[in-house]
Amino acid sequence: MAYIQYLNINGEDLPLPTAYSMNLNDVEADSSGETEAGTTQRDVIRSGVVKIQVSFQVSPNWLRRLSALRRESILTVRYFDTETLDFKVTQMYIDGFKSTLEKDTSYKGLWKVSFDLNEY
Repeated sequence: MAYIQYLNINGEDLPLPTAYSMNLNDVEADSSGETEAGTTQRDVIRSGVVKIQVSFQVSPNWLRRLSALRRESILTVRYFDTETLDFKVTQMYIDGFKSTLEKDTSYKGLWKVSFDLNEY
């Protein structure tokens, strides 16, 4: 059975994720908000900004590699777009990086890593 390669960062395929979620957000101007009449006014200056929430179960080697990616300010990400069911490429950064020991093994454990990829 062939699996989809959901994420590729800086030319490197990432492991198969245990969870993958994509959100599309709008960026609003400062002039957005509630008017004096009590109605909502939205001045959208950018629509469909991608945020991907992802988690993996990885070896210590992959934990080190993913931790190194977290420190980079700009990442070129090829991702699976859940809206179009196609692949897209954009510039992103990692936020909310979390690593948790899932199971202690003889070789430094099995780790759960989760983070958000945010589009610039």
